[in-house]
Amino acid sequence: MSGPIVLIIGAGDYIGAAIAKRFAHGGFTVCMGRRNGDKLAPLVAEIEAEGGTAIGYTLDARDEDSVMTVFKQIEDEVGPIETVIYNVGGNVRFPILDTTARVFRKVWEMACFAGFLSGREAARYMVPRERGNIFFTGASASMRGNSGYAAFSAGKSGLRALAQSMAKELGPKNIHVAHLVIDAGVDTAFVRDRMAQAGHDPDTLPKDTLMNPTSVAEAYWTLQHQTRDAWTFELDLRPYGERW
Repeated sequence: MSGPIVLIIGAGDYIGAAIAKRFAHGGFTVCMGRRNGDKLAPLVAEIEAEGGTAIGYTLDARDEDSVMTVFKQIEDEVGPIETVIYNVGGNVRFPILDTTARVFRKVWEMACFAGFLSGREAARYMVPRERGNIFFTGASASMRGNSGYAAFSAGKSGLRALAQSMAKELGPKNIHVAHLVIDAGVDTAFVRDRMAQAGHDPDTLPKDTLMNPTSVAEAYWTLQHQTRDAWTFELDLRPYGERW
């Protein structure tokens, strides 16, 4: 394969897809993983139709064997991974009395544990090469808890601490670890449905109130090209009208 390789873990239909298309446009070979790899076929076809190179994988980021297998397959068959972007979500609302042990564990696995597996496996390959980038997608919940989001906040704040620890350990080894805080409602079908259920019409919002997934992709593209004398660990993004 020509061009550097990026692996996007959690390549969903919005932010993940936007990141994939941005990196493909920039000349990267784009490897993408999600639990149902078949769902990546339209995105792979779109990238290839525009002259890019993309490969989809079935990857359960919560399963250690699955993570290790996909990393090895890419390294063996495609080439050395330059950048890993962990973009798995888990943003669900459960009042504390409705949060079962199973729910809490599953949300934590998606938001935090799977990030550990992905970050550790990336480091296994990057440390010997003494280069690479490992980026994590965070949320408002990474910075503060909120009513109904105990599980999600615990998971995302844990992911942030993981990323910070990795950045301090791996930075001197020439590996850039960064954490992106998305402090916003992103313009997705999921967010629009939640707004509608709450009695708000998302189509009446002022322009740029919801964050465009392509804006997130551009932020990651910026992180990718930072020189190591001025690496960013944490980059927070929010729309102009967001209260914080």
